[in-house]
Amino acid sequence: QVQLVESGGGLVQAGGSLRLACAASGGTFSNYAMGWFRHAPGTEREFVAAINWNGGSTYYTDSVKGRFTISRDNAKNTVYLQIYSLKPEDTAVYYCAAAGWGFATLWHIGLPSPADFGSWGQGTQVTVSS
Repeated sequence: QVQLVESGGGLVQAGGSLRLACAASGGTFSNYAMGWFRHAPGTEREFVAAINWNGGSTYYTDSVKGRFTISRDNAKNTVYLQIYSLKPEDTAVYYCAAAGWGFATLWHIGLPSPADFGSWGQGTQVTVSS
């Protein structure tokens, strides 16, 4: 099972930018579709973005479209989440997760579910001040 470690979180002012990274080890990275979720206190874990095995398809929840960009570098075993125009409501712990590559074929029909993902990182805190 692949191991995942997120980095890049921090405290930023509203309107700022961050790039989160998730480094994978212990598996063949290109065998996995990757996703980012976030969890804010008092809310349920929320899907943010996902990407298929080669980066050819990406998926976003509506609230982040145009501000978040997911990408991956299979040579570096890393998936990224570039976040622009941060808002206080983006404050959350951000988790990356790995799903078998075949799940991405379902995401054209419906957005990813946490149940699609078998491996999770420990999370990185993003705090946006107003």
